Amino acid sequence: MKTGIITTNTFSNHNTGLGHPERADRVSVIIDNLKKFEKKLIWKKPIAFDQQLLKITHSNQYVDMVQNSFPSKGFYNLDGDTVVSPRSKKATLDAVGSIISAIDSVENREFKNAFCAVRPPGHHSEREKAMGFCIYNNVAVGANYLINKYKYKKIAIIDFDVHHGNGTQEIFCQDKTVAYGSIHEHPLFPGTGLQKEVGTGNIFNAPIEAGTDGKDFIRILENRILDNIDKFKPEIILI
Repeated sequence: MKTGIITTNTFSNHNTGLGHPERADRVSVIIDNLKKFEKKLIWKKPIAFDQQLLKITHSNQYVDMVQNSFPSKGFYNLDGDTVVSPRSKKATLDAVGSIISAIDSVENREFKNAFCAVRPPGHHSEREKAMGFCIYNNVAVGANYLINKYKYKKIAIIDFDVHHGNGTQEIFCQDKTVAYGSIHEHPLFPGTGLQKEVGTGNIFNAPIEAGTDGKDFIRILENRILDNIDKFKPEIILI
């Protein structure tokens, strides 16, 4: 079975302003490189989804606030770093819809696994707060979708990024259905992700120093995160 790529060009319409680091070419460069392997991949666009799914992960008040925040012109700041503009709404919903599409397609055995090339990103977004360029927590919505529609009882989220995914941790820190493992540079924004942050025993953080080499990175990832995820015995993994 092939790998699915879920994406759509609406990501380029999420305009964050001149000089903003979260910009369209973060995704377009990935898509351009994936096209080199086009024959080995299945390309698919995100589906429309019931937006009530957002309110399983985020509070009703937060979702309603976001939906009313997209300006008719110019820009609006959800926080100091997180900017939306008139056509950001469709990109934001398509980012979540891509995760939903990927899950449905894997569950229906359309392809073996999937990669979602989307923006805005999601792992800093908390239940009631936009943060760090992130509006909805795409992967958290996906995990809750797996729990609610497909009745999964053990889901693992593995997050490797220079920054800690504080939002994903905050959403699931008391949920024994979801194990969350993050390897990230520390100290660095957002300042969370210490080893002592363990939730209900379902949170596994591996803060590492800047300049850690590849060999040590792999060793730490395996020892602090992958070994613990393996003991958790997840039925499905989101990365």
